[in-house]
Amino acid sequence: MLKTFKKGGVHPPENKISAAQPVEVLPLPAKVIIPLSQHIGAPAEAMVAKGDRVKTGQLIAKSAGFVSANIHSTVSGIVESLEPVMDSSGYKRPAITINVEGDDWEPSVDRSPNLKKEITLSAQDIIKKIAEAGIVGLGGATFPTHVKLSVPAGKKAEMLVINGVECEPFLTSDHRLMLEKGHELMIGIQILMKALNVPKAMVGIEANKPDAVSHLQSLAKSYSGIEVQPLKVKYPQGGEKQLIKALTGREVPSGGLPIDIGAVVHNVGTALAVYEAVQKNKPLVERIVTVTGKNLAHPSNFLVRIGTPVSALIAAAGGLPDDTGKVVSGGPMMGKAVSSIDVPVTKGTSGILVIPAAESKRKPEGVCIRCAKCVSVCPMGLEPYLLYRLGQRMQYSQMEVERVLDCMECGSCSFECPANLFLLDFIRLGKVEVGKIVRERKN
Repeated sequence: MLKTFKKGGVHPPENKISAAQPVEVLPLPAKVIIPLSQHIGAPAEAMVAKGDRVKTGQLIAKSAGFVSANIHSTVSGIVESLEPVMDSSGYKRPAITINVEGDDWEPSVDRSPNLKKEITLSAQDIIKKIAEAGIVGLGGATFPTHVKLSVPAGKKAEMLVINGVECEPFLTSDHRLMLEKGHELMIGIQILMKALNVPKAMVGIEANKPDAVSHLQSLAKSYSGIEVQPLKVKYPQGGEKQLIKALTGREVPSGGLPIDIGAVVHNVGTALAVYEAVQKNKPLVERIVTVTGKNLAHPSNFLVRIGTPVSALIAAAGGLPDDTGKVVSGGPMMGKAVSSIDVPVTKGTSGILVIPAAESKRKPEGVCIRCAKCVSVCPMGLEPYLLYRLGQRMQYSQMEVERVLDCMECGSCSFECPANLFLLDFIRLGKVEVGKIVRERKN
């Protein structure tokens, strides 16, 4: 029997319609917009000025603290402006806009296709190199990778967990990465193992990707300490706490972190970026993005330079269908609708989902009948109906007592609710307010 997590979870339609599409390199756009905040933590500080000429891979914004990340130019060209630009949420954020003149790379970057297996750097030098390259979690959370690898005093990493689950419906970028960059992924995992000084890594992949499972299991035979484990298909198994539970049986305590039980979790995309940074001296300037939708002409997986407008990806996939109701960054469960298709791809953009108008409208809210379906599917063991009511009444102190900060915002409760209650909306609102209360208390 395949392993999985036990508490909660749902089975939304998979809709992996782009799974068979190999990764295509998207042509460079005429202009890139590179936000200074593409990660959890402090925004990076710009190091260039209007009119400067930059190369691909050049550092253009430096991390502004330990929990921050460097940002590099993803093209070569002229800096047009350093002004706030609208992000996917509709807010203006500081960004560097570059007019593209070509693709002249920094000479230190090794762009050859040759596989580099030997890992020569020490653990400390690996973490330093990762920080210099501006790598963040590419599964969507965008937590700076060097911070995650810097294990706090009093804690000890015992195992590395690699997330190849990709449980979000429609998305297939990680699937294609595992099939097309398997050796690089394996070396990236070994680099992470060395950085953490752990002897073992476990790669979790849901069983709806049998080709990826068999491919990586075959490759893992040549790489010491790496185990590839197929998992039962269940959403949200890509959540790090659920993945750890499925693979190891260990449970992260409420309010805790994976390192509290000796685990460190990284996405397969992050592991590939680590390989490229450590072995090839390549900073994080591009990533694989799924562009998909039921009515899209050519659902695809693209290798995209960060800063490329979303509109360029949609055009390459056949253009925006006439019946489009919503464009979402991410998947249908945890993704968020973009304010405009002119917003840029960022380090955390795993997919662009085009939703038809008929499926993009919410159904009217009904009346809660206390069926407890939302409770039964919550992977964190919360009571979503209660948090929803407390959020409506702005009872944030009680929401903290009811562990609202443990909510991972997976959307399972809203997906399962027969009354179509806007459960996640009010829970998210409550999380923001409770977070403010907690920060004020600490200060």
